[in-house]
Amino acid sequence: MLRISDALVTLVTFYCVVSGTVGGYGMSMFAAQTSPPDPCYDENGHPRRCIPDFVNAAFGKEVRASSTCGKTPSRYCVVTEKGDEKHRNCHTCDASDPKKYHPPAYLTDLNNPHNLTCWQSDNYIQYPQNVTLTLSLGKKFEVTYVSLQFCSPRPESMAIFKSMDYGKSWVPFQYYSTQCRKMYNKPSKATITKQNEQEAICTDSHTDMHPLSGGLIAFSTLDGRPSAHDFDNSPVLQDWVTATDIKVTFSRLHTFGDENEDDSELARDSYFYAVSDLQVGGRCKCNGHASRCVKDRDGNLVCECKHNTAGPECDRCKPFHYDRPWQRATAREANECVDYDAQAQPLQENQRYKGALSWLWGRLCVFEKAQTSWRDQCWRKAHAEALL
Repeated sequence: MLRISDALVTLVTFYCVVSGTVGGYGMSMFAAQTSPPDPCYDENGHPRRCIPDFVNAAFGKEVRASSTCGKTPSRYCVVTEKGDEKHRNCHTCDASDPKKYHPPAYLTDLNNPHNLTCWQSDNYIQYPQNVTLTLSLGKKFEVTYVSLQFCSPRPESMAIFKSMDYGKSWVPFQYYSTQCRKMYNKPSKATITKQNEQEAICTDSHTDMHPLSGGLIAFSTLDGRPSAHDFDNSPVLQDWVTATDIKVTFSRLHTFGDENEDDSELARDSYFYAVSDLQVGGRCKCNGHASRCVKDRDGNLVCECKHNTAGPECDRCKPFHYDRPWQRATAREANECVDYDAQAQPLQENQRYKGALSWLWGRLCVFEKAQTSWRDQCWRKAHAEALL
């Protein structure tokens, strides 16, 4: 467990260091006396790629759970082992008593290892029934990892899903199971190639029942994906890591096999899902054109766009900055949107096109649909060639 936790801390630290390298500046002792430099521009005012800070996008956000214990006071029992002996210490889950309640809010509160707070499901919701946790991030994020720290044994089978349209549709991110083929019709530990980089795989890693408490499951979205080293030039992976919502489905409980014995009620009260911490590590998706996300007038999280870009994810050019197509910024090119040349001269043309925007030698043709014909007004410099 310690090795897995250390690996997760290392992963987060690495991404935070990268964030500082890409978007930061060295701060002098006099920096507080002047306006802080804009990470989206270099010291000469030239545009460069900038990205928001790496964050736990789940922190403080609401999680919807399909099952939570305590709606009516109920017994649950925590199993501990000493040698070959198992001991059950029983308690009460009760929503009317804050000291005995285990709500979903505990999943995304401040995680204090010395005072763990745990969300907990009702007892013995076993396959084919499941329990789901659903989290809305509020906007598109580029997700680096999803992790869960358990107060109960880890599930025997679980799946992580993502949505890119605020929960309207879901696609699988990752499966975990000791029986991948039976549970999810997936092979165990399939090979990821460039042909299936945007496909969820199933693994039996981290599905052991032990430890009985404190186990971790951490899914890295780019781990093992061949194009991860060239992420800037991989639209497939850029799409793969993008999510507005995350859903975790617990499909099957681990048991000791005693749930059908004579004292099965006591045994079944020992089997439930309990999680102390749900994290979604990543960055607000701004396509390299913003260094932070802010709340708009409606309270929605949006990118604070630079480079003459606009939109919630800086995913289009500002009006009148269409002199070349919008592009995502990369480490090499900021791909700033360009405005119309102040010296450009309007030219009326009566030519027909087949629907696409057309850039010719730096000119933008903006189309307006008028009943049965296309009409365009193009800006070009005085020395530009005539339209063909």
